[in-house]
Amino acid sequence: MNTQTPAPSSARRDRRGRIRYRSLATTVAGLAIALSACTTGASPSNVVSAAPTASIEPAMTATPSPSRSAAPAFPTTLTDDEGTAVKLAAEPHKIVSLTPSATETLFALGVGDRVVLYPPAAAAVPDVAKFSTVDVEKIVSLGTDLVIAGGNNFNPPDKIAQLRTLGVPVVVLYAPDVPTVFLDIELIGAAVGKAAEAKDMTTSMKAGFDQIQAATTGLPKPRVFYEIDASQKIYTAADNSFLAAMIVLAGGSPITTGSTTNFEIPLETLITKDPEIILLGDAAYGTTAEIVAARPGWKVMTAVKAKAIKPVDDVVITRPGPRLVEGLRALAAAIHPDANLPSTAPAASGGAASAEPAMSPSAAP
Repeated sequence: MNTQTPAPSSARRDRRGRIRYRSLATTVAGLAIALSACTTGASPSNVVSAAPTASIEPAMTATPSPSRSAAPAFPTTLTDDEGTAVKLAAEPHKIVSLTPSATETLFALGVGDRVVLYPPAAAAVPDVAKFSTVDVEKIVSLGTDLVIAGGNNFNPPDKIAQLRTLGVPVVVLYAPDVPTVFLDIELIGAAVGKAAEAKDMTTSMKAGFDQIQAATTGLPKPRVFYEIDASQKIYTAADNSFLAAMIVLAGGSPITTGSTTNFEIPLETLITKDPEIILLGDAAYGTTAEIVAARPGWKVMTAVKAKAIKPVDDVVITRPGPRLVEGLRALAAAIHPDANLPSTAPAASGGAASAEPAMSPSAAP
């Protein structure tokens, strides 16, 4: 059994576009922590309960979540996705974001001017966060009063622990499913004093999800293979994963690995499952329909014979941030090009979204 598995919502790629794989034990632990933490957090939210891929409801129907209470005035204590209670003495004004999705959310909430450092993929800023390390000394020297980090080993846990030991509040985020994306946006909002704006943003996003789902309701559900990477082994959505859920919400039937923790699928299994559509999440790294069609053994698949191989923007589809509605729409358009999709998704408003820095596909989430 393969012991190296990437999580699509936090897949890390080096400059050549290769995914950096994590051990099975780490991924299992990260998923278990994140899933157990879905009922804890900071601000009120109407969410959909996480569900197996096969039983996801066709709409993001709002249901109250009593586990998230309204954020009080500062000082306050919030609970992050790993179940850690994070104390904030005052509204933070020097924020370090260690993930692109958190950076996008902060800018969309209108607090981009408070972000003193963020991932090198975001812009030409000091390099405090790489996938293997975090510059703790630089973060502390800036007088940082809030760090937002990525869970499931996206940022090194020992560096997060070190920052906390030095008195820097760190909120760790990891969204294994779509409902937790909304919770995390609201958690960021509560942490920076923008709880109402964050709630407006997630309400708008949920409306966008509902519009897209409504446009694909009643349409056929083609078998969809989403290629994360196939440069050596083949990686796709795991069972009940964030990516699999996105495909279901977009009107497709995801081909998954048969495991909730392993993102590798053997070619023989993929051939047997016979995708009707192949979506290239690795298109940004040079993968084309011609390359796929020329691979040994792939020509027998329905998608290859029908030339239904399409590039997609993996960043907006798998990055758990304010552009996820855009990602769902792109996914639905690729699966159902003739569907009457809304021309534009509702804006994830909440602040100065136009100030959002450009993000590179090299640094999800």
